[in-house]
Amino acid sequence: MNATTLAVRLPDANGTITSYRLSGRSSSEFATARKLKTRVAFAAAHVVADPLAGDPLVDPRLDWERTLAFRHYLWSLGLGVAEAMDTAQRGMGLSWPLTQELVDRSLREAKTVGGLITCGAGTDQLNCHREASGCHPEVSRGLTLDRIIEAYLEQLDFIESRGGSVILMCSRALCKTAQSSEDYEIVYDRVIAAAKRPVILHWLGAMFDPQLEGYWGSRDLTAAAETVKRIIARHAPKIDGIKISLLDASFEVAFRREIPKPVRVYTGDDFNYPELIAGDEQGHSDALLGVFAAIAPAASAALAARDRGDRAAYDLIFAPTVPLARAIFEAPTYAYKAGIVFLAYLNGHQNHFRMVGGLESARSIEHLARVFQLADAAALLADPERAVARMKPVLELAGCP
Repeated sequence: MNATTLAVRLPDANGTITSYRLSGRSSSEFATARKLKTRVAFAAAHVVADPLAGDPLVDPRLDWERTLAFRHYLWSLGLGVAEAMDTAQRGMGLSWPLTQELVDRSLREAKTVGGLITCGAGTDQLNCHREASGCHPEVSRGLTLDRIIEAYLEQLDFIESRGGSVILMCSRALCKTAQSSEDYEIVYDRVIAAAKRPVILHWLGAMFDPQLEGYWGSRDLTAAAETVKRIIARHAPKIDGIKISLLDASFEVAFRREIPKPVRVYTGDDFNYPELIAGDEQGHSDALLGVFAAIAPAASAALAARDRGDRAAYDLIFAPTVPLARAIFEAPTYAYKAGIVFLAYLNGHQNHFRMVGGLESARSIEHLARVFQLADAAALLADPERAVARMKPVLELAGCP
């Protein structure tokens, strides 16, 4: 590689512009898996906006060819796809009608390759249609538990009628309406009972969505966990697992030891995933992670090493991805989608850095520069020269000399 094409001038936290030369390593060095054996691993996939159609705030459109191609990329690495989740900007620009088309198209594509897929069902059709008011549209007022149940059932039925399995996403409407933990149990009992196949529950912390503060009826994690465990105990045969995104590794380990087998815990901890997936003598977490969309080649290679019992290789591959993940998901954590899409742009999965809702502006140029450097350090740039060529216009647009 030409040394000149691997050099770029980047800003730091102090606003100083310094020269940075890439390592020259690329994601082609990873020996990725075709099929995983000892862990179930889903990557929560983003959507590719169509920058030449619609209004990103009030009438977003998707580039379907590239959106679906990214899912095929994940399947080719042995990873499953968690569709229509937070990473796909549910509640942050992606409407329920657009989500329906996304789910329908992705389920059909999965069948063509035997790809593992599960889809998010929520209640976001109850959100006020004021996407231009910000990243987190408000929930409609005056809702009842019955209306929230109806919304869940509408989405559950849509996904299952097309042959999909379901993740019961946390509901902003329920969090705003419920008066007690018993209200959560009423809603989840009804919805789980209606499911035709086992579901994955979803526990998303307020760092990922501020409107979910106090989910399950309490801000105290121990009290909230008791509610979840009661729901799981009543419905264990119809629950495949629960995704936990609380960024609290010790809590997740304790929780997974207390729920009945074979209910899985899917880690959604984008800070501590290597240790949680590796597990201990009492068990492990499987994976349902937004960061896996950004580090897919490394995740596939690390999990393949775990399959063959090579813990040293597993640790070696995952270790440099953790600083990258912590940067992408740093506070405000809900802005992480910008980092996922930025890396997809650098790695050639889309030809622009634009997002539904205009959320490419959610992170500073200094933040993006750090993500760029950390991706290079983790060998997660597919083509370093292309990454530099794509980074330069982003820097120019931000006013970097």
